[in-house]
Amino acid sequence: MRWMRAAGRGLLVLVVVMAGYVAAGARDDTGPADGRGPLTLATAGDLTGYLRPLLQGWNRAHPGERVRLVELPDSADETHAQMVTDLRGGDRSRFDVLNIDVNWTSEFAAAGWIRPLPRDRFPLDAFLRPVKSTATYDGRLYAVPYVTNAGLLLYRKDILAKEGVPPPRTWAELEHDARTIAPKYGLDGYAGQFLPYEGLTVNAAEAVYSAHGTILGDEGARVTVNSAAAREGIGFLARGVREGWIPKAALTYKEEESKQAFKSGRLLFLRNWPYAYVLASAKGSPVAGKIGAVPLPGPDGPGTSVLGGSNLAVNTHARHPDSAARLIAYLTSEPVQRQVLTRGALPPVRAALYEDPELIRRFPYLPTLRKSVLSAMPRPKSPRYDQVSLVVQAVVQDALTGHQTPAAAVRRLARELAAIPGR
Repeated sequence: MRWMRAAGRGLLVLVVVMAGYVAAGARDDTGPADGRGPLTLATAGDLTGYLRPLLQGWNRAHPGERVRLVELPDSADETHAQMVTDLRGGDRSRFDVLNIDVNWTSEFAAAGWIRPLPRDRFPLDAFLRPVKSTATYDGRLYAVPYVTNAGLLLYRKDILAKEGVPPPRTWAELEHDARTIAPKYGLDGYAGQFLPYEGLTVNAAEAVYSAHGTILGDEGARVTVNSAAAREGIGFLARGVREGWIPKAALTYKEEESKQAFKSGRLLFLRNWPYAYVLASAKGSPVAGKIGAVPLPGPDGPGTSVLGGSNLAVNTHARHPDSAARLIAYLTSEPVQRQVLTRGALPPVRAALYEDPELIRRFPYLPTLRKSVLSAMPRPKSPRYDQVSLVVQAVVQDALTGHQTPAAAVRRLARELAAIPGR
């Protein structure tokens, strides 16, 4: 989700919220065609400070449609809670456009908080293929992809080179190197984001998906998690904590804490979003020039990342829906998407940017990221995604801390997911 922050803080994340909607000439129940005027954009905390300069460019060119940025908490969970409170409350038009985590689209659309958008208003064919599915619900477009994300395995290439081994492609290779090589250099082996919050849902889903399993099917109507694949995926993470090649400190990590552990030279391997690669490679970082990135490993080869990122959606009660649509088109245009990457270190949704030689020289992980995004899977789709995620976090935490075996945790996960009302 930084949003999100990557995706994300998150998945995440980084979450960024943007403004309103309605195409010129679109005469339907979504709002007046001449609805132009000032806007409010709500977003999770902008950790790299890239967004205000982008909006200043819009404001200079559109003085009658100026955008005011509202930054919500950095945490995806806290941002979600605050957005939902506002959308349910009395002043439901406080935010015109919401930059929502890709997995909130179904929930917000089912609740009637965001309005459907005209597909022909936005350049969807220019986007990476998987990101488009995150913006739809019940066959309709309810948001526009803004930032995408996929988890990568960051590694200390200097240390692996000394050992004469390639970066791991499988869980067995990752486990072996984390257990045997890391201690030789005074490092912890492997970490992800294992604090019980949205990041744990992402890490758990990636483990299940990489083992060729699923959690929910049919947009949440079917519980599919009670499988050998889920037991294998959750078991891999639980074994790492139990045997110590995943340090117990990782049970307290979100994106930032895990990035800092890697950047300060305490980890051999880290699962995180691409922004962590950029910041760990920056001038002055203790590991600058010493890190590489590959797709996440799986049981028998490259694994499967969760598709992170954020979408721009329009509040059903947006005051100026046409301005909102125009702003979203601006933020998803190729020149601005280029700046989303170069200023914000966030993966753009425009497919052509991943093949730009100049950008690849500056961001050498782009080809790997493109491959990971194209093979990524969304988190379980559900109109009650908030409850789904809370259940996953609680159950997987018990497996990681040894309070339940992976097999018992998977059976419990299936029962509790099936019991969610309205799922």
